[in-house]
Amino acid sequence: MAENIDLQNFDWEAYENGDVTKVGQTKEELTAKYDNTLNAVKQGEVVKGIVKAINKREVIVSVGFKSDGIVPAAEFRYNPDLKVGDEVEVYVVTPEDKNGQLELSHKQARAAQSWDRVNEALANEEIVKGFIKCRTKGGMIVDVLGTEAFLPGSQIDVKPIRDYDVFVGKTMEFKIVKINQEFRNVVVSHKALIEAELEAQKKEIVSRLEKGQVLEGTVKNITNYGVFVDLGGVDGLIHITDLSWGRVSDPKEIVALDQKINVVILDFDEEKKRIALGLKQLTPHPWDALDPNLKVGDTVKGTVVVMADYGAFVEVAPGVEGLVHVSEMSWSQHLRSAKDFLKVGDEIEAVILTLDRDERKMSLGIKQLKADPWENIEERYPIGSKHTARVRNFTTFGVFVEIEEGIDGLIHISDLSWTKKIKHPNEFTQIGANLDVVVLEIDKENRRLSLGHKQLEDNPWDGLENIFSIDSIHEGTIAELSDKGAVISLDYGVEGFCTTRHLQKEDKSPVAVGEKLNFKVIEFNKDAKRILLSHLRTWEAQKEDDTKPARKNAKKEVAAPVISVEKTTLGDLSALAALKAEMDAADSKKAAKPAKAAKAKKAEPEAEEPKAE
Repeated sequence: MAENIDLQNFDWEAYENGDVTKVGQTKEELTAKYDNTLNAVKQGEVVKGIVKAINKREVIVSVGFKSDGIVPAAEFRYNPDLKVGDEVEVYVVTPEDKNGQLELSHKQARAAQSWDRVNEALANEEIVKGFIKCRTKGGMIVDVLGTEAFLPGSQIDVKPIRDYDVFVGKTMEFKIVKINQEFRNVVVSHKALIEAELEAQKKEIVSRLEKGQVLEGTVKNITNYGVFVDLGGVDGLIHITDLSWGRVSDPKEIVALDQKINVVILDFDEEKKRIALGLKQLTPHPWDALDPNLKVGDTVKGTVVVMADYGAFVEVAPGVEGLVHVSEMSWSQHLRSAKDFLKVGDEIEAVILTLDRDERKMSLGIKQLKADPWENIEERYPIGSKHTARVRNFTTFGVFVEIEEGIDGLIHISDLSWTKKIKHPNEFTQIGANLDVVVLEIDKENRRLSLGHKQLEDNPWDGLENIFSIDSIHEGTIAELSDKGAVISLDYGVEGFCTTRHLQKEDKSPVAVGEKLNFKVIEFNKDAKRILLSHLRTWEAQKEDDTKPARKNAKKEVAAPVISVEKTTLGDLSALAALKAEMDAADSKKAAKPAKAAKAKKAEPEAEEPKAE
C-alpha cells in the first residue's frame, strides 16, 4: 500500500497531529492495529521470556512486548549456565519506566512462586540447584528456587569441611530435606545426594574386606582418640593406641590431614560398617628388636614418657618401656609421689631389675645406682656417735627423724629430756626442725635406728640429790594445775609435784598458774626422777617456830614468884620446896605434850604422800 502514497506531498506534520490518515486511517487506528500485533503485559504479572543477550550487568529478555525488558545479571547468579535462548520467568515491575524501558525482575518472579515450588520439590524428592550466598553460624545460606535455605556444615559433604569460605559464591545441587511451614524455614543437603552412591560403594568395599589386608587410604579426620581414614568410599578408624608402638599423646604427631597412608585391617563389622585399622602393625614389634644381650642388672638410658603417683614409665628404646616404681627411686622409707623425683621428658639412667621378654615387661630402679646406705651402717653410724637429724614425723611415743636419705631413726619420748615431763613430742620440737641425736641401738634388718637426745648431756639427777635434799626449801613456779595437784617448775630445769593437800596456803587463798611459792622437799627419788614437794610444810613449820619463844616466857613467869627472904622459916622453906617440885612436875607435863603433838603432826603428812606419778 505504500506505493499509493505520495510521499513528496505527504503532510507529515498533519499526520503527527492525527489529522491526516495513511491509507485512510487515523493515527489512533494505526497505533491500535500495531498494538494488536504485540503481547499485552501488565504490571505485577509473571510472564515467560526468552534471553536475547547477556552482559556483566544486565540480561536482555524478550517477552513479546513492543520493547525488550532488562533484568539485573545479579539475579541469575544461582544459574551460571544461563545462555542466550533460555526461557526464564520474569516479573513485570513496570511496562515503561521514565526512559520508556520495560523493567523486569527474575528474582521477584521466582519469589512469587518459590514457596509452592519448594514444597513441591520436597514432596517429589526433586534435585534442585542453589546458589551459596554467604556463611552463617553452623553452615551456609543458599538461594534455592528464590527462597533462602539453610545448609548445615555437616550436610555439605560426606567428609568434614575445614574451610567453608571456598563454597561461597558456588552453585551446587541440593536436596530439600526439611521445611518448617510455620516459620517458613527450609533446610537443604548436598551430602544426601552422594550418600546413596556411597552406600552402594560401602557395601561393595566391605564385602571384599579381609582381616590382615593392607589398603591405601587418605587421612580424613584427626581426633584426640584416633584417626579416620577414607578407604575409597568407606571410613575406618585407627585408634590412637594402634598408631605407633610407642606412646602417642597427639595423633597429629604421627599423621597429617589428607596424607595418604597404608593401613592394615584389624577387624570390621559388616552390618554396622565399622572398620578397625592399624598403622603400627605394619612395622615389627620393638621388643623383637630389643638387644638380646640385655639382662637384669644392666644399666640403661631412657626418657620419662608417662608419670603416675606410683611410678614413672621410661622409654629405653622406641616402643620399649620399663616402669620405675616410686619405691625404687630412693632408699628413703618415706612415702612420696613419683612426681617428687621425676617429670615427663627427663632423660635418666636406671638399672634393670626384672626383664620378661615373653610378657614384654621390664621393671627399672634408680636408687640402685647409689650404694645402699645400710650396707656399712655400723661403720658410718656406730653406737654412741653424735649426729644432726631432721624431724620427719611424730607419734604419741616418740619422734621419727632422718639423718640422711634412707637412714631413719626413732627418738623415744622418754629419751628427749632428763628433766621435763613431756606428754607429746610436739611440746619439745616441730616437724622439719633439726635435732642433735646420739645413736643408742642399730636394727639393720628392719632398717631402723634407736636414737636419743637427752644422752647428749650428763644425767643431772646425780648432782640434784644434794641440792634437793629432804626438808630443803626452794622457790618454785606453778606450771600446771590438776585435780591431783600441781606441777612445780624448779631451778636447774627440773620439775616437782605437789599434791592438792600440800598446796594449801596459810591465808587459805587459792593458788594460780604462774604463782611463785616456797616449797619443802618431802621426797627425792633419783631412779624414778621424782621430786615431791609441799608448800603446807613451809608455813606450818614457821608457825611452830614462832610459838616456841612465847612458851618459854610463860614458863619463866610462873617459875619466879616474889618471896620475902627476911621472914623465911624452916617450915616455909619446906613448903616452898614442895611447891617448887609440884610446879616443876606440872611444867614437865606441859612441855611433853607439845613435843608429842609435834612429833605426831610431823609423821602424819608423810604417811599421806602420793606414790610416784
